[in-house]
This record gives sequence, C-alpha cells and structure tokens, in this order.
Amino acid sequence: MQEFGDDVAKGLGAPVQLHRGVLLAVSVGLAGSAVSVARAVGFVGLIGPHIARKLVGPSFGTLIPAAALVGALLVLVSDTAARTVFLPLDIPAGVFTAGVGAPFFIYLLYRNRNR
Repeated sequence: MQEFGDDVAKGLGAPVQLHRGVLLAVSVGLAGSAVSVARAVGFVGLIGPHIARKLVGPSFGTLIPAAALVGALLVLVSDTAARTVFLPLDIPAGVFTAGVGAPFFIYLLYRNRNR
C-alpha cells in the first residue's frame, strides 16, 4: 500500500503549504463556530471523558460509551437543575455544567501536578 504524503503532493504540483494553511483556517473556523453555537454546554465534551475514565477505567471499549452516557447525564441534570432550581429565572445549563466541571478539573490538576 502506498502512502500519499507531502512528497507525492509536491511531485504532482500541489501547493502543500497553501493547502495546509487553508485547511487549518477552515477547521479552526468550523470548530470556533461550533463552540459559539454550543456555548458553555460544549464544556461537556471536555469533562465527560475524564469523569467516565474515573468510573470505568482506561479501556476504550467501555470508555467511549461511558463518556457519551456521562455527557448526556451531565447535560440532562444541568438543564433540569437550571430550569427548576431558580424557577422564575431561566438560568443557562452551561452555568451548572461549569459548576460541576470546573471543580473536577481543579481536582485533576491538583492530583496530577507532580507527575
């Protein structure tokens, strides 16, 4: 099987650096727009796998479904709490998500600071 790398692309006359820059700019723009639409709830994508790893261990066979379930439960509980705890007000679910995620990240940083 042949690998198509930079040398083959340059040999075919493609401007590799230009294409790499354009693709990088497009991917950053798409990621940024997805985060701006998802707002703070996108934080679940960062915290869910870490919580799941604490629950099920490092095996990817169980980690990926567990991370999906933990993320879904975190959003469900955060949204339910945001809608019911301060009933006359409608608080964004991201506030509660960050309320759980930020202390957990601080715990991870504190625990792994000497490694």
